[in-house]
Amino acid sequence: MKKLKEYTKEELEVMGYDEIAYIILEEGKKKMKINDLFQKVCDALDLDEDAFISLIADFFEILTTNKKFIMLDDGYWDLRTRHSEKLVIEDEEEDFEEDAEELEEEEETEDDTYYDEDEVEDDSDDDLKDLVIIDEEEDAL
Repeated sequence: MKKLKEYTKEELEVMGYDEIAYIILEEGKKKMKINDLFQKVCDALDLDEDAFISLIADFFEILTTNKKFIMLDDGYWDLRTRHSEKLVIEDEEEDFEEDAEELEEEEETEDDTYYDEDEVEDDSDDDLKDLVIIDEEEDAL
């Protein structure tokens, strides 16, 4: 990979900010704060302070969406390849046991009414005993 100073101004102007930042971080072999990193990008492109101020937010968005970069806890940025990600593998059996215990607790707190199908009486006829049918013709008389 070429060093930053080996690129011509024309080559740098057609490169994206993220490409230039990648070269800077690769050469420096150390993490950097976003302001310092973007200042080096601006220096490489001969951009002034006004450009720095107006473009820093865009640069931040570029870094956050580019998978080559990683933002570290302390506000520094670095190349993702230099940092391993911690994977947390949970035991599925343990989760299943915890879920089963939670379900049992929920069932205990729900309505504890128990219905035995043999004991339930069919009282649908009783519901109709007070029903009165009125014929419209009789009502009109």
